[in-house]
Amino acid sequence: MALSPQWLDELKSRITLSTLIQRDVKLQRAGREWKACCPFHNEATPSFYVNDQKGFYHCFGCQAHGSAIDWMIEQRGLQFMDAVKELAAEAGMDVPAPDPRAAERAEKRASLHDVMEAAQNWFVARLQSDEGVGARRYLERRGMSQRMIEHFGFGYAPDDKQGIKKALSQFDEKMLVEAGLLIEVEDKIPYARFRGRLMLPIQDARGRVIAFGGRILESRDGVAKYLNSPDTPLFDKGRNLYNLHRAGPASRKTDRVIAVEGYMDVIALAQAGFEDAVAPMGTALTEHQVELLWRMADKPVLCFDGDAAGKRAAMRAAERTLPLLRPGHSLQIVQLPAGLDPDDLIKESGPKAMEKLLAEPKSLLDLVWEHEQAAQPLNSPEDKAGLKARLMDHVDTIEHPDIKSLYRRELLDRYGNFAFPKRDFQKGGFQRGAPFGKPQIQRAPPEVASRLRRAAGGAFRDMLTQAVLNGLLRHPSEIHRHADALLSLTKSDAQIAPAVDFLLDNANTLEAGGELPISAQDILPPPPDKARFSFLMEGHDPGAAREDLAEAVSLLVERPALDAAIAAATQRFDTDPEGAFAEQQRLRKRKLEIDVRLGQMARKRAAEQAEENYPSDGGEPETGEQETD
Repeated sequence: MALSPQWLDELKSRITLSTLIQRDVKLQRAGREWKACCPFHNEATPSFYVNDQKGFYHCFGCQAHGSAIDWMIEQRGLQFMDAVKELAAEAGMDVPAPDPRAAERAEKRASLHDVMEAAQNWFVARLQSDEGVGARRYLERRGMSQRMIEHFGFGYAPDDKQGIKKALSQFDEKMLVEAGLLIEVEDKIPYARFRGRLMLPIQDARGRVIAFGGRILESRDGVAKYLNSPDTPLFDKGRNLYNLHRAGPASRKTDRVIAVEGYMDVIALAQAGFEDAVAPMGTALTEHQVELLWRMADKPVLCFDGDAAGKRAAMRAAERTLPLLRPGHSLQIVQLPAGLDPDDLIKESGPKAMEKLLAEPKSLLDLVWEHEQAAQPLNSPEDKAGLKARLMDHVDTIEHPDIKSLYRRELLDRYGNFAFPKRDFQKGGFQRGAPFGKPQIQRAPPEVASRLRRAAGGAFRDMLTQAVLNGLLRHPSEIHRHADALLSLTKSDAQIAPAVDFLLDNANTLEAGGELPISAQDILPPPPDKARFSFLMEGHDPGAAREDLAEAVSLLVERPALDAAIAAATQRFDTDPEGAFAEQQRLRKRKLEIDVRLGQMARKRAAEQAEENYPSDGGEPETGEQETD
């Protein structure tokens, strides 16, 4: 089977070498590369390096060196074609069929590069001719320097349906169609795709022209402002980035790469000194393009316009990236002021304004939170519950388990602070005169808080905490339902934070029934007397158990808040004895109600146990003993 060098280069460019090698070898970051102890010989210190930008690995000890294909052969023991087929399947490429025509097609693909190079030269010549006067004036109005015009290879496609066909008559008409330069319509003569447009070449990582983008000089109804080449044997718009071959070397100096919305944004940034910018090809950022960005920087910066379309584009990129997240790799987002693109901002405020924005990007998590919080009104409990559901939908798309757990924890924490703002218990919950919806929290002095913590650590408090934590272990499907309450509880009782973290992080893997993994037996406390709580008992009605568990969680969370409020009221006796006493009595009454309710839960369970032991039909008790409260 004949595989052309061009096809093999394309295959290697679609594979992230460090990702491939990390499946077998634990790599560590080393600047712009990765390092590890060499898998090909025994060594104590790392001398094996992987370079994604250059697409090879190298060991300075044993001199092992190669590409992704070499790795599959040397490390996996595959034959050459087997290695190629496995990598091609991963890259979404079809291996050329084993027939005599394969070599012919490979040769044709190579000759398409000649077609594109000839077309580029013709477009550049047209720009400098009398036909290109309007295009040159447009570039002048945009403030484009001659150096930038030449650097990015601007050209012009005349408004002539047969112009390029005549100019490239040395090539077969079918090749011009295959290259995307001519449009072929049944029963009509093929005609030029690009007419009356300012032209920009799109190049691959090696700097070869593989496609074109064309912009109209004046807006016209029904005519697209930008027009790109279609997908061809050379060009796949979802697997390439505009300006990649220039931005790659620049990003190695800045340790940054900026992804903007369009070609002209890239060029405006380059003219202002930001040479590490790329752009997708008029589509939402794809998974493969994210991988290309990660080859240049661990946290690429997405810089989108400040209008609604720019915000939607940023969120689409986030949704594509969340499933791909891995340790150390994410996205950063910069959103420009409303109504401005990079060119506008730089002309209005100068390069320093852009540099300032790039220095203060928001995280991917910030983007998800802010987008969903602003997506719909949040005026009712149902609206707020919808916000939580949307946030968790995003979290569920993340494949890496540790990152998924951390995103869930952080977003639930933000949601809890938003949906359940802290209140103090003065005068009905808010300080007099405080703005509605913004509670003023009064914290107890340190010595009072210490006394309260000691009181809260009594036997009854410990028993309820143990019961709730073990109840959630027995009913893991309820953990996320009570995540907000649990997170707020850790703020008043730091000792249970490890147990809460364990439950939240493992909610999806725990099995109903309360079996605790051996690795976590020192994290959760032992269960209290199971007879006092229905949600700890075997064979109890699941629905009733979940209701009792929900009430127990609520009571558990409310108790420390009441204790803190009572302490705060006590501190006010010197300045407001009557008001402090009345507040203290009200809070103690509520605390007593909680204790009574817990007692009722225990008596209810005792009565159920008695009914089980002494059935109403007069039968013999099952155990011979009656449980008492």
